[in-house]
Amino acid sequence: MDGLIQKLKALSSANEFLDFFGIDYDERVVHVNRLHILKRFYQYLHRAEGLDALDEVEMFRRYREMLVQAYQDFTASSAAQEKVFKVFQDTDGKQHVTVDALRSSLSARRAA
Repeated sequence: MDGLIQKLKALSSANEFLDFFGIDYDERVVHVNRLHILKRFYQYLHRAEGLDALDEVEMFRRYREMLVQAYQDFTASSAAQEKVFKVFQDTDGKQHVTVDALRSSLSARRAA
């Protein structure tokens, strides 16, 4: 198990994780959603039970399944719909800026 964990610690990008687990992927999906995919993968790992009791082969298989699911979440949906990050959870994927807020920021910028 430690061997798999050490190998995973050396990976840093979504592409590296997908390649490591031998998962076919569309580069366009990964390019737009790389952080969302990794965050969702982490969420799946965090919720998974019994991973510590698995041998390395079975752990690899379970991790791979969770990464496939994380990737697939973003092939059929968008980051705003999946709401992985707090910014999407708080604003429902929309930003609200009032005209008054714009006016006050403009006067503050002019004064600077």
